[in-house]
Amino acid sequence: MLAQQKQEIVALFQAALAPIVAGTDLNPNIVLERPRDPGHGDVACNIAMQLAKPLKTNPRELATRLVAALQADPNAAKIVESLDVAGPGFINLRVAAAAKQSVVRTILEQGEAFGRGTSGEGHHAIIEFVSANPTGPLHVGHGRQAALGDALSSLFEAQGHQVTREFYYNDAGVQIATLANSVQARARGFKPGDAEWPESAYNGDYIADIAADFLAGKTVSASDGEPATGSGDADDIESIRRFAVAYLRNEQDQDLQAFGVRFDNYYLESSLYADGKVEQAVQSLVDAGVTYEQDGALWLKTTDYGDDKDRVMRKSDGTYTYFVPDVAYHIQKFRRGFDQAINIQGSDHHGTIARVRAGLQAVNIGIPQGYPDYVLHKMVTVMKDGEEVKISKRAGSYVTVRDLIEWSGNGDITRGRDAVRFFLISRKADTEFVFDVDVALKTSDENPVYYVQYAHARICSALANWGGDESTLANVDLSPLSTPHEASLLSKLAAYPEMLQRAQAELGPHQVAFYLRELAGELHSYYFAHKWLLDDDEALKLARLALATATRQVLRNGLALIGVSAPNKMERAPADAQDEPQA
Repeated sequence: MLAQQKQEIVALFQAALAPIVAGTDLNPNIVLERPRDPGHGDVACNIAMQLAKPLKTNPRELATRLVAALQADPNAAKIVESLDVAGPGFINLRVAAAAKQSVVRTILEQGEAFGRGTSGEGHHAIIEFVSANPTGPLHVGHGRQAALGDALSSLFEAQGHQVTREFYYNDAGVQIATLANSVQARARGFKPGDAEWPESAYNGDYIADIAADFLAGKTVSASDGEPATGSGDADDIESIRRFAVAYLRNEQDQDLQAFGVRFDNYYLESSLYADGKVEQAVQSLVDAGVTYEQDGALWLKTTDYGDDKDRVMRKSDGTYTYFVPDVAYHIQKFRRGFDQAINIQGSDHHGTIARVRAGLQAVNIGIPQGYPDYVLHKMVTVMKDGEEVKISKRAGSYVTVRDLIEWSGNGDITRGRDAVRFFLISRKADTEFVFDVDVALKTSDENPVYYVQYAHARICSALANWGGDESTLANVDLSPLSTPHEASLLSKLAAYPEMLQRAQAELGPHQVAFYLRELAGELHSYYFAHKWLLDDDEALKLARLALATATRQVLRNGLALIGVSAPNKMERAPADAQDEPQA
């Protein structure tokens, strides 16, 4: 049921209740729910049981009065087909067929805008994701972050939020020093296994590529950074560091471009130190009286804010622990005007949540509790040719995003990107996921992204076979849509806007993938159960084509939201293609 129709039913209940609650201070909250058993109706309301006690009446009697009032209201006939009282006082409603069918016309009229809302207007959210150290190619964990973060950003935009997608580069610290030392060793002619090779060095082939380009004096730059040119001097560690970071940021840019992910802003961790933001944050906490000195270290009283123990901020050697720049960074997010901040990170970041939030509360500048929100994801296991893939020669120790895209598309970047994006949001973030490349390559219903895309292509094929003017379908008579398959498909289409709202509110983009698979299933079942291109019933043919076209629009809208294409034509495995009926 569409949101507007729910509002109309709520208004009918309010009108029926008005004389009953007149003279009291009751302000009834009318909630409509879907019955667990569809046989009980389309909508259930328990308002009679809520009000029975304060009104000192029997709930079934009150429900009966409300049903009588609703049946007497001429406005109810437009949307309500029948009402009855069940159990201790539930009111079950069946929505009129015309009201259910109207979703088709709404979808065809609104097109790409169908499902979008306005609840987020006036709000500015920042969604930070990927945020990889520029020390190597992006791995599959970063890919899961990219898919989750980009889809979540689109969900927020679909509800009217102004969204900033941000990539936070951890370009300071021990790992960057390790990167520079690794490239320097390669530039000096050493390789993994040599006695001179640093024990903590990165061993991937990409380190040799960086060293070769550095020695050749090549110039590289990230999308938002200054170009860096290799000096060719293997003893110039600072020049090597700058070149290596720029080189890998450029590599990551290419990975993200292949994945179809864009960012509005890149924020460098090093800038927090260079601009004095880390020192300012620490001094603010000291001034607030929430720190203390012990054993030569500076501690933050995080236990005052729900943490299980206090945490060291500045170690005895003068360096800061890793959560301190995170506090400084999120202070800047708040001061930049973001009323909601969301971080997409691996589950290994769970321990930082309480510390960062404690630091933000302790500075006492009005940052709300629970700021920022976190979406933590678990590991991705990659299977290929029936075996787990643990390493990539290029990366040295892990499977890269680019590997996954290339494998899953068999050379077709768009196909590979579609599969990787869909697969990586198809489970809740906090569950482990097995990515089976063999399944991603299948052109059959076993492949979930293919299953959804093929539903779209199937409708396109039927409309092409019809050959009529699709724009005329927005005005056809929909009353012939009366079969159970049609009722089920109409209900699923009407649920799309509410699903988007729920997925955004719960920070759960996996719900979009779930919905699309269910909608595709409804469409495929309908296709096999009923012929669309009828020769003997023009009205029914047009109504069914209108329903199919509305379904195609919602499939297209949902796929676009998660960054997956909606092909008009698709190949099908021969064993499955031979079973195709005529539309």
